[in-house]
Amino acid sequence: MSQEDDDDRMPADLEAVLEAADEAEEEAGRHRYDGPPLPPALILVVVGLLCGFATIALVWLSERSCERFRDTTNCGALGLPLLVVIVVVTMVLGGLALSRLAMPHPRLVPFLGVAFMVALVIAFLTGHLDSPWILAVVPALTAITFLLANLVARLLERADA
Repeated sequence: MSQEDDDDRMPADLEAVLEAADEAEEEAGRHRYDGPPLPPALILVVVGLLCGFATIALVWLSERSCERFRDTTNCGALGLPLLVVIVVVTMVLGGLALSRLAMPHPRLVPFLGVAFMVALVIAFLTGHLDSPWILAVVPALTAITFLLANLVARLLERADA
């Protein structure tokens, strides 16, 4: 064998390393969920609805907790920190869902969508939060604000280009 034949072949240990890397990629691919491709607008609407329902559920749980420990649904000084925690949790859940579904801007869209929803609820629906129809309005409003947030994110991306 000549020197050139030795240079053309890979060392045996390098081949073993490459085979181990291929096996690790296959193992990681087995635990990954690849769903069917869905329209981005549908994904945004569904995640927006889920975030709206999550917001309502977390607010309801916080009211029940305050009622249990303080004998009133008014949380007093804990009300604002609880609202901030609820908003942050909703944003994180929306971001996790969008990133899991491989959507662009998975952190910006939930941030803007939930922030727009909270701003609209505080501006226009504060007096009606005890009504039963709010259970349908907040998730629908959140779905719409997620679509609006996606539009804003795409416009910001286009402005940077």
